Amino acid sequence: MGRNVLVSSLQNASFSIVFQIICRCITFAINAFIVRNVGREVLGITNVRLLLLESTLLFLSKEAIIRSALSSRHNKQCSWAQLINQLWITVPVCFALTLPCLYIWLNWLSAVDAIYAEQYRFGCFAIAFSCIIEMTAEAPIFVGQVFCFVKLKVILDTGHIFIRSFIFILIVLMNKDITIYAFGIAQITSACTIIVGNYAFYYFYIPKLLQYRKDLKKVDDKYVLRDQYGQHFENMDDFPFVSIKQMLPGVLPNPNSMFNSDLQTLVLSFAKQGVLKQVLTEGEKYVMSVSPVLTFSEQATYDVVNNMGSLAARFIFRPIEDSSYFYFTQTIARDSALAEQKREMVQEASDVLAYVMKTVTSIGLLAFVFAQSYSGTVLLLYGGADFVEGGLPEQLLRWHSLAIVLLAPNGITEGYMFATNTSKQIDTYNYYMAFFSVTFLLLSYQLTNWFGPVGFILANCCNMSFRISYSVFYINKHFRSIGMNPLQKSLPGPMYLSVLIVSGIVCKVSEAYFSGRSIVCHLLVGVLCTGLSVGTWSFENRDLLRTGLARYRTRKQSLTPSETHVN
Repeated sequence: MGRNVLVSSLQNASFSIVFQIICRCITFAINAFIVRNVGREVLGITNVRLLLLESTLLFLSKEAIIRSALSSRHNKQCSWAQLINQLWITVPVCFALTLPCLYIWLNWLSAVDAIYAEQYRFGCFAIAFSCIIEMTAEAPIFVGQVFCFVKLKVILDTGHIFIRSFIFILIVLMNKDITIYAFGIAQITSACTIIVGNYAFYYFYIPKLLQYRKDLKKVDDKYVLRDQYGQHFENMDDFPFVSIKQMLPGVLPNPNSMFNSDLQTLVLSFAKQGVLKQVLTEGEKYVMSVSPVLTFSEQATYDVVNNMGSLAARFIFRPIEDSSYFYFTQTIARDSALAEQKREMVQEASDVLAYVMKTVTSIGLLAFVFAQSYSGTVLLLYGGADFVEGGLPEQLLRWHSLAIVLLAPNGITEGYMFATNTSKQIDTYNYYMAFFSVTFLLLSYQLTNWFGPVGFILANCCNMSFRISYSVFYINKHFRSIGMNPLQKSLPGPMYLSVLIVSGIVCKVSEAYFSGRSIVCHLLVGVLCTGLSVGTWSFENRDLLRTGLARYRTRKQSLTPSETHVN
């Protein structure tokens, strides 16, 4: 297999960032429309309560299975037939989870107003159904990830977002009183789009790949087929499917048992960890839903500000985290010591970890500094004067920028740890995750009673600090045996930090002077300071940028099948 995993990971991150920007822009526009025209309570029901049900079902149904399947690509005893069978377990798992979840969402959680009760009930069933049918597309999605069909993923994800948004907006424009009905219908439609898009691609791709293999036997130079077939058929000798039916369970020839025991063990380890991780990720929403700490209107305000504060995480950190995890799983063997693996691969992984850590930490600090001066301005432009009245949204966004500073390194350090942990180490970490989860929930409840919605953010900061400390300890211990410490090179330089401090002071002065006078002037000062900060970082890390640019140009110039295969 000649596919370049690092290049694929970088492209995946780049395309995912673009996709996240498009997705969040659409979501932001829809949320602003609901806030200004429908009401915050409806937004709280859809974006907090219903999306919490969706994330719970999707995460618990597939996260452990997908992560273990990616890691098992190093295990030669695990066949593709076993992987496909394992991926299809997500369907009955999701169905089993919908039963208790629906009962809890409909009967245990704080009740919605009577005017929305019937719509809310429909929304819960629509979300559950969409999650179940979406699981049927996990096999082709996984195949596309393993064989580096990066553009396919981005195109299909973008397409289903546009279709979901179009249907939702169309229904709401016709009748604003059925917004929750529209939300549920749009979710089901988007799930169907994912299924049809993924299977349709392989329905046309596989026959053409088989024809390419036949023609390849007739020529001496395989490059002559590139103009006819394109590059996405090259280096696919290990593609195991000759029919789309083989992506169904039990169809692909399998001389071994139906399931791989090592894979099952890893799935169980990740499953226990997944429950705890879900609590940590969505803990504040669970607290909101279970206890009447905040009204749906306040929940909507928190959710809007939280989404805005999470722009960096959604646009940049999450795609980088996912691509980094994929890269580390394909580069570092999980069950072997670093000293026993190829030195050049370990060195490359160490450098990638250090450079990615430095980049995301720098972005987090940038967001923190400018959020102190521009939170109120951004929220005013987004939600209007009524939305920012009282000062709570601005206060939430400023505090949330502190969480971004911690969120930046947390995702990368945990990604490396999960990608290289053995099953035993994952089980050990599960005990720590249990402690972190309980502590986080207790802190969320207590700090919210003391400080209001800000308490959720403070509890989240404490939680991420605990997790970062554990991950950093693991990484240092993991590399100590070969005399490396990638985290020493992961902190931003002094020049960049100095410029950030000066920029922060200048922007606070600008906020005090231009407040109520000229938003445009205040924004212009921010743009100039941001440009200066980014320019300083680029100058200070010019060797890193030069290396990355050189690799990109080399790839563009040579781009031979022996180097890369990315669709």
